[in-house]
Amino acid sequence: MAQVTLHEVSKVFGRLKALDRVSIQFEDGEFYALLGPSGSGKTTLLRMIAGFEILDSGRITIAGEPVEDKPVEKREIGMVFQNYALFPNMNVFDNVAFGLSVRGTGAAETKRRVGESLELVQLVGLDQRKPHQLSGGQKQRVALARALVTRPRVLLLDEPLGALDKALRVEMQIELKRIQRNVAITTIFVTHDQEEALTLSDRIGILNNGRLVQEGSPHEIYERPTSAFTARFLGDANLLRGTVRNGFVELADGTRLSSAMPPGAEGTPVVCAVRAEKILLESAGGEALGQGENELPARVISHIFAGSSLTYLVGWRDETLKVHVQNRGFEVIPEGAAVRLSWPTGDTVVVQP
Repeated sequence: MAQVTLHEVSKVFGRLKALDRVSIQFEDGEFYALLGPSGSGKTTLLRMIAGFEILDSGRITIAGEPVEDKPVEKREIGMVFQNYALFPNMNVFDNVAFGLSVRGTGAAETKRRVGESLELVQLVGLDQRKPHQLSGGQKQRVALARALVTRPRVLLLDEPLGALDKALRVEMQIELKRIQRNVAITTIFVTHDQEEALTLSDRIGILNNGRLVQEGSPHEIYERPTSAFTARFLGDANLLRGTVRNGFVELADGTRLSSAMPPGAEGTPVVCAVRAEKILLESAGGEALGQGENELPARVISHIFAGSSLTYLVGWRDETLKVHVQNRGFEVIPEGAAVRLSWPTGDTVVVQP
């Protein structure tokens, strides 16, 4: 287990700047998720920590020791890939033991450590099976056992749950969290799945165009995004543009929104982010429930049924806004109906455009 530090790390492929002066500190024993759209640089960053890519500038240290010039096998890193990369001709035991055999570990010690690793991932009794005899979740566990059996200081996970179906992915999220907590290893996890990042991580770093745009706890990043990009990328957020007037955000139609934080200097153009699930939607003719200090009139465009919830698309001026409503069996508000949107002051977040 070790602290990993990246300082001003950059990487260029031809004309593409994959990473642009990225600085991150991954704390000892924490579960850190790297989240971002395709091409944001998250996998490149992981491969540079592992030693599969050479950085163009900057520094990488593990437990305070520079590793830029160290080969992959000397960095004491375990890695799990999306496709698991298991050897099809080897059984589970030999797949897990592979890293130990490369290191020349004795037979008795290998047997003991492979047994411990298989017990950790709950695969005891399957050591003689070949990969084709395993389910997707079992293959993922074998790959994880193989990464941990050498007792690395850092565990790198590159979309390890991406090949699993939704139900199995949720199950493996729980298992992955349990295993990571059990071994208390510094874990850096790359994913494009927002819910996965929120569920598993102690901290999240969001990358865009090779730059770290925000990092913090899942709750902090979700509830208080600092930019329009972060607000839209992590969860569903409605963006409303306005101008600061007398401590409020004044929209194009003159509506004034209040926010928990000071919106900025007088006359400054700003963008407000409001999460789709924070908005209360009511029929315009009904009695107001008084759920929020901010209100907008709107009209239902359509709705999307998702079982446990409904998503309404509503029109306000030229904007289309999203509202998530929990399915409690209420009558669906029809298309074209006039509605009232409201939300509390604390759910209006002023972000960078």
